[in-house]
Amino acid sequence: MPRARLTVVTFALASLPLSAQVTFHHDKGKELLAADARIERVATGLQFTEGPIWLAAEKVLVFSDIPANVWLRWDPAAKEAERLIRWKPSAAANGNTLDLDGSLLSCQHEARNVVRHRVDGTTEVVVSAHDGKPLNSPNDLVVRSDGTLWFTDPTYGLGKREKAQAGNFVYRFDPKTKEVKCVQHDFDMPNGLCFSPDQSRLYVADSGTKQRVGAFPVVGDGLGEAAFWLEGGADGMRCDAAGNLWTTARDGVRVYGADGVHLATVKLPEQPSNCAFGGEDLRTLFVTARTSVFSFAVKSEGAPVPPAKSSVR
Repeated sequence: MPRARLTVVTFALASLPLSAQVTFHHDKGKELLAADARIERVATGLQFTEGPIWLAAEKVLVFSDIPANVWLRWDPAAKEAERLIRWKPSAAANGNTLDLDGSLLSCQHEARNVVRHRVDGTTEVVVSAHDGKPLNSPNDLVVRSDGTLWFTDPTYGLGKREKAQAGNFVYRFDPKTKEVKCVQHDFDMPNGLCFSPDQSRLYVADSGTKQRVGAFPVVGDGLGEAAFWLEGGADGMRCDAAGNLWTTARDGVRVYGADGVHLATVKLPEQPSNCAFGGEDLRTLFVTARTSVFSFAVKSEGAPVPPAKSSVR
């Protein structure tokens, strides 16, 4: 991704570390978090932040400010006044991830599509329709180790525009065949999603009226019946390398074991929207939360994004 940027803008940046309110619901949670974890507010004064993704090659965090129609980059190695920059206009982008080649992929609410960022700074449309009709407003996305792209398509970013799809679904896009397949219908508002480290399970948040997270086995090029549901909902989520699920819920960052047991909750100063592991050793959790971005150290290493290439099916 190019280093070119629009402009350096003065935002409210880091403040003094805050003491996290960590609640352990199971002893295993103590293996993942320190009881006296310290939260750092790395940026604030924004409008509604989402879609954090750590770019290991550049050692920066990229995220979206949806109402501001901009992607931002946070560089911990830069001078404080230049640490956070407006990177480029985003067309109300929400979720961001990396493909197997390390290119940034983004969901754009305004354009109702998924785009890839080219090296020259432009973007190209990856997928924008299903069955010849425009998507609703793609929200979040993940890439599996076989190169397929999976994304959610609720109506949060549709506004007053006409809805063309029959429902709010989860889709799988195959870049080889260009097929866009609906893999899950049973959602009110499908939102954040992530694969387990072994790629055998897809977690999908339903943040509409049902407020739950489903753990779906990947079966062929689709999904089987949910192995279990986590009540309470979530917005975004990530897995660590051990398979624990870190979700952004209304009451903070919730951590679950791979068996669905609620291990811990971290309460933040603002309601979180999404999260991503980053830093040199992937042991820092970055959390977008309304008008701010926070970070705190964790004991577990994040599952790498993108995953290693494989022919997994």
